[in-house]
Amino acid sequence: MAEPTIAAKKPAVLELEAGNYWWCTCGQSANQPFCDGGHKGTDFTPQKFTLEEKRTVALCQCKYTENAPFCDGKHAQL
Repeated sequence: MAEPTIAAKKPAVLELEAGNYWWCTCGQSANQPFCDGGHKGTDFTPQKFTLEEKRTVALCQCKYTENAPFCDGKHAQL
């Protein structure tokens, strides 16, 4: 499988409302950390995640987290 593009070596810390979101897995979206369709023509597909209530989250932008879509600190090793 192809390697994702590292969008940033830090998480996107955001306060999000309850609902469904699509996290970019390829790193090519211009709307990081969310999918904008930039993966078209690649092996990547966005990952859906759901928040049950409004909360602050740290979403991975390096695309190497093992806890997708949430940051696990992996960016510090890149």
